[in-house]
Amino acid sequence: MNSIIKKLEKKIIISCQASKGEPFHDVNCLMAMVKSVINGGASGLRLAGERDIKEAKKFCEVPVIGITKPEPLPENWKEVVYITPTFEDAKKIKEADIIAIDGTSRPRPQENLAELIYNIQTELNTPVMVDISTLEEGLMCKLFGADIISTTLSGYTMQTLDKNNEEPDFELLKNLVKIAECPVILEGRVWTPEHVKKAFNLGAYAVVIGSAVTRPHLITERFIKAVQ
Repeated sequence: MNSIIKKLEKKIIISCQASKGEPFHDVNCLMAMVKSVINGGASGLRLAGERDIKEAKKFCEVPVIGITKPEPLPENWKEVVYITPTFEDAKKIKEADIIAIDGTSRPRPQENLAELIYNIQTELNTPVMVDISTLEEGLMCKLFGADIISTTLSGYTMQTLDKNNEEPDFELLKNLVKIAECPVILEGRVWTPEHVKKAFNLGAYAVVIGSAVTRPHLITERFIKAVQ
């Protein structure tokens, strides 16, 4: 197994991202967040965009999972591939230790999924993590040679909207762990330490936490809604 991937086994990965218009989108603010989560014990990062990945790689020693995505997201984002959709996008973030791409079955803008995975692995010499939404997509990506499968997009595609509740998709995780025969990461709606413990008990290779740590406005909104 790739040594970078091995560093993530049974570890917590923190997704540090901020959209344009959010206070933390400023590169200095974003890097302060990165340093803070590393100080707190994060064993990996998930970062979006060439700017943030290059800046973080100047000082951080933990593995960086890199993605690209458009700003702003298209209005029909539930229907289209937008996370590192092409090899040209992947080349922009070649400094990342692992490149994450959309691994769903939605229509793709350029090369097919198998070709994209192969090109990243061979031309950039970088492991590929696929963000999927269903068991079928995960198995398809495994056949195409993906190094890591993540549940990232469960609940965020048209065919999985019924999964978008307050819980991670533990059922998808459990089934992938049983049959995928590669590292499976839980990502998406991880809000509590109990979610993390359950994920590892079900066999998750690692867990990605995002909004629950790094999106203060969303954390605040949850508290406000809880008392209204």
